[in-house]
Amino acid sequence: MSDTPTNLASLTIPDGVVAPEAYARCSHLAIGAHQDDLEFMAFHGINTCYGDDGLWFGGVTCTDGGGSARGGKYTDYSDEQMKAVRRDEQRQAAEIGQYSFVNQLGLSSASIKDPDQRNTLVDQLETILLQTQPDVLYTHNPADRHATHVAVCTAVLEAVRRVPPYSRPKKVYGCEVWRDLDWLCDDDKVALDVSGNTALAEKLNACFDSQIAGGKNYGQAVMGRRQANATFFDSHSVDVIDQLWFAMDLTPLAEDDQLDVKAYVQTKIKRFEQSVIDGLA
Repeated sequence: MSDTPTNLASLTIPDGVVAPEAYARCSHLAIGAHQDDLEFMAFHGINTCYGDDGLWFGGVTCTDGGGSARGGKYTDYSDEQMKAVRRDEQRQAAEIGQYSFVNQLGLSSASIKDPDQRNTLVDQLETILLQTQPDVLYTHNPADRHATHVAVCTAVLEAVRRVPPYSRPKKVYGCEVWRDLDWLCDDDKVALDVSGNTALAEKLNACFDSQIAGGKNYGQAVMGRRQANATFFDSHSVDVIDQLWFAMDLTPLAEDDQLDVKAYVQTKIKRFEQSVIDGLA
């Protein structure tokens, strides 16, 4: 295993190939704010690539984990200790999920949200996108309730737009995490099939013990949301897929540099508003 730290950043390559190869073979890339975001929001990509020699999942975690909630045996951990724990948890998930690589950038949440500092993240993401040129890209969605998630999403879109059009991902998905995307009109909703490998999903979720012990059983909540999404997705048919994760299609924002992110999201909200009003008519 290659694990090369640079300051707080670290690159983990579970099967030990050289970094350029690990990046170049990446077909599905996820860029998340925190350790565990990849596993929760982008399991579709992990599961698609798992055990497939022709497809590889790569992950980028932007923050250092220092601001994590803590409880139980982690109650008295310092920020530096939590950062180390969270990095180790993400490495473990990469090994279990057979990722091509996971790159933990080790930035603070505050710096990512600071307009004067965010360019550091955008520069790093641009480099990674050029090195990987994935077919599919997963990140947070711009309607998320977590400010750091939204900051990562907008940084990802800015980085994508710096990449030459022919090297950009074919699909970009803004995934739900802190606020579900059930409110989107069905025509605007991307329903990602995350069924078929519950054992792998549960193993990945269990890696993040520091969050579970801290009083937030995210893993259990994520599995419940996946099942609820599938059950409530269509009221007029019998369930064929038992787990779904919703995403907003951000591909138009990656294809058209002039398309405003706020206006794009506002269109989705207005469509939802109109569907509710029409239903009351």
